[in-house]
Amino acid sequence: MLKTMFILTILLLGTFRAAAVDVPADTTDPLPFTFHRDDVVAMIGNALPDRMQHEGWLETALQSQLGGLNVRFRNMGFSGDLVDRAPRQKGCMSRDDYLSHVKADVIFAFFGYNESFDGPAKADAYRKGLVKLVQHLRARQPNGTSFPRFVLFSPIAFEETGDPNLPDGSEHNPRLAAYAEATRLAAADAGVAYVDLYTPSLDLFEKSDARLTVNGAHLNEEGHRLLAATVATALFERPVMLGAQQEALRTAVKDKNWHWHNRYRATDGNDIWGSRARLTFMNKQNNGAVLKHEMVMLDSLAANRDRKIWAVSQGQDHVLDDSNVPAPIAVASNIGGGSGSSSAIKEGSPDYLAAAESAKQLTVPEGYAVNVFASEEMFPSLANPVQMQVDGKGRIWAASWNSYPKWEPLTELKDSLMIFEDVDKDGVADKHIVFAKVHNPVGFEFWNGGVLVTAGPDLLFQKDTDGDDRADVRTVVLGGLGTADTHHSANNLTYGPGGGIYWQSGIFLVHNHEHPWGKSLQTGASGMYRFDPRRATIKYHSGGSGPNPHGTSFDYWGYCYANDGTGGRPYQVRPDGQGFKMHSLLNREVRPVAANVIISSPHFPDDIQGDFAMCNTIGFLGLKTYKLHKDGSDKPPKRTGEAWGTRREPLLESKDRNFRPTDAVFGEDGALYVSDWQNVIIGHMQHNVRDPSRDKSHGRIVRVTYPSRPLQKPVAIDGQPILALLENLKHPADGVRHRTRVELSERDSSKVLEAARLWAKDFDPAKEDEAHHLLEALWLHQQHNVRNERLLEKLLASPIEHARIAAGTVKHFWRTVDTATGGTVFIEKKKSKKVAAPKHLSKKDVKSYQAGAEIFSRDAHCSTCHQADGQGLAKVYPPLAGTKWVLGDEERLIKLTLHGLFGDIEVKGVPYSIKTGTPPMTAFGALLNNQEIADVLTYVRNSWGNEAPAIRAETVKRVRIATEGQSMFWKPQALLKAHPFAN
Repeated sequence: MLKTMFILTILLLGTFRAAAVDVPADTTDPLPFTFHRDDVVAMIGNALPDRMQHEGWLETALQSQLGGLNVRFRNMGFSGDLVDRAPRQKGCMSRDDYLSHVKADVIFAFFGYNESFDGPAKADAYRKGLVKLVQHLRARQPNGTSFPRFVLFSPIAFEETGDPNLPDGSEHNPRLAAYAEATRLAAADAGVAYVDLYTPSLDLFEKSDARLTVNGAHLNEEGHRLLAATVATALFERPVMLGAQQEALRTAVKDKNWHWHNRYRATDGNDIWGSRARLTFMNKQNNGAVLKHEMVMLDSLAANRDRKIWAVSQGQDHVLDDSNVPAPIAVASNIGGGSGSSSAIKEGSPDYLAAAESAKQLTVPEGYAVNVFASEEMFPSLANPVQMQVDGKGRIWAASWNSYPKWEPLTELKDSLMIFEDVDKDGVADKHIVFAKVHNPVGFEFWNGGVLVTAGPDLLFQKDTDGDDRADVRTVVLGGLGTADTHHSANNLTYGPGGGIYWQSGIFLVHNHEHPWGKSLQTGASGMYRFDPRRATIKYHSGGSGPNPHGTSFDYWGYCYANDGTGGRPYQVRPDGQGFKMHSLLNREVRPVAANVIISSPHFPDDIQGDFAMCNTIGFLGLKTYKLHKDGSDKPPKRTGEAWGTRREPLLESKDRNFRPTDAVFGEDGALYVSDWQNVIIGHMQHNVRDPSRDKSHGRIVRVTYPSRPLQKPVAIDGQPILALLENLKHPADGVRHRTRVELSERDSSKVLEAARLWAKDFDPAKEDEAHHLLEALWLHQQHNVRNERLLEKLLASPIEHARIAAGTVKHFWRTVDTATGGTVFIEKKKSKKVAAPKHLSKKDVKSYQAGAEIFSRDAHCSTCHQADGQGLAKVYPPLAGTKWVLGDEERLIKLTLHGLFGDIEVKGVPYSIKTGTPPMTAFGALLNNQEIADVLTYVRNSWGNEAPAIRAETVKRVRIATEGQSMFWKPQALLKAHPFAN
């Protein structure tokens, strides 16, 4: 099953190994729980402990009662983890290995939320799994000398928030209660301590006047504080109160957690454990050695902060001393051809031009002008800008990724979101404010009065509530973003016209997103994702945009465009079947592409409105521009709405070899603002991660204008009345309407939609401009999660083809893609119709075949790339029907399914090459257990005319154990050498 990326498989607990040490039957851990001096407490489980570390309340509560015992806490929570399965990126340390690494004496286990979606009937299987987990980890003796003491925690209840866009918990809580009871029974069976979180959390929810969760399922800061006190009270069997008096202790805990989190959830892990860890540069140094040493540094930094915690918990002063932390490994630069991966042609110059001199190297078409809007000379904290946005006040925001590709221990974190304001309106920034420090801010977008920003593995919502333009609210709204390759991670966030936040992410990543609607979204697929912040839903939107996709744009009629960053191939994303599909947009000329933008500004010439521009960062340095044809054509054959681009004169080009355009946005004045990474190095894998030539002090934003036309007049948005905002939706500039939709996202939905219905009631769908106004009103309904069928039908009957197509996309969302309206829970998937099995299969194999059909069609699994008919996609995804790879040696097929596949391959006489866009195949070993892999392979081997023996789970288990040392994806040639095709 060739897919858009590979995932590292870590089989953790699906098939526990034989016990290392016999555990006496009478081993028990009763309450009240007793902590011992110098204990190491490891917390494992799902998003509940994962999110606890950011708030710091649980450890604060416990440490406040443990003065003098010098207990260490290490949080190993991970969004989406199950009792028997913990997907990780390829090569990453397993949960077992991490417990041994910290020498855990005590294990706190938090499970049950994700498992509960299997329903009460599976609660006993969950109970047995927990018992098995306890037995397994006791036998391993992680501390090397004794059995770990255990506490099993039940899942918390689901909060009835009163928000019509979220589940009400009426279906969740009976299931969660069943799994809480199963956890209690498992604790009794295993002889370990048990803490009920379900009952007290339900009580907290009922008594609280304020919401205690982000989305019903995951706690907010106050919820974490109250639950922490509940946990501490249960463990010590005495009341524990938490408040402002513990704030100094919590600050110390959060500092330690930050350093430990960067160790346990180390970003850019592919350079630590994965395929790029062994890339060798100068002096035979490789990424793995350098970054693994940094993990040793982080261990020391965390241990030093434990001492701070112990002192503060006893009311003592303590000055942090990190002099015992090993110095980082000195790395020699390879720029200028110092090693085989270095290319002087692709690299820039180590001698940086001043911003004004660099601007002189920029060329624009006749009639245009360009100037420096902001630079590191003006604002020293600006470096490596990666995305920009314009807020409702007309200010330019930029994500400054100073630490790229990741923060280095013992250095100051300088990554941030920053605001630039042109006070005197002369086209040059006068004022600069750092809104928030954010690690690896690869993408951000405004919503609901704040900012959504990626800080892998989390998507954060940050907000300023006191008017000083600095964030004072920080909430994790979605966890589980893959971070194995930071420059492949969720990027270029965009608020689509229908209310979704879109991003793209690439290969090497493992995502595991918990949400309130059902089982977590576990996937390693490269492509486009869509998060609805109002409903807290997350979906894989579309694949096929390459191994490192970057850039998402929407045009006037809501058509969506995306880029394959690595290959430079742009796509139009159109409805298809049950989802969306990428379609080639133009003939590729350049690569790599960091972002794209639709030209939409009354300040720019009329004839380029709606053009598509791409930011290219190697070779051609600038913005390639293309005219988009969307009204149908014979050559190439296209229907109305199917876009095709033809070359225009470049909008911007630089002779400064360090000019690296990363994003482009139209400002309040109608000028085009282009961010410049400004770096001698642009490659992620061609140089050591810590190559000293990776610049961290340069960054610019340039401004492109057309002086003979007036600048766009400012449009009032921030704080304006709803009726005034609705009038803004008539504006011709996409950016004005986009910012207006963002502003309306924070207003009361009922008031917005009531006003929108009155505003739109007299518009004529037969007139193009009024049809677009109606479309904006329809999009407002979609954004606010209210379905207006009458308005939808009016637009579906419009003679304006683009309006009809856009309405059809909304219909596709409402009827097919988004299967829940406000208050409608779709936690349990509708029972799918059983797929008719071939007659040649036995009764046992029919059951496996039908289970495999469901797995094959799961979101971001097999059918996404190979298609429901098994025929694949030409030149990118090979077919599964009638191929030797599928019908031949079952061990070869199991191996590539477990560990993924990457490299040039020939299928049915047709070559599929990584050079022409064929991406790696996902490694499903971490996502599917042995039976599931057997089922889906049985389905594949017996569908679309295929006929081959069924695969057995026992066979998968044997191959899994035999290949557990396979830390990288298979290469086709290696598999064929071990398992050649039969003649």
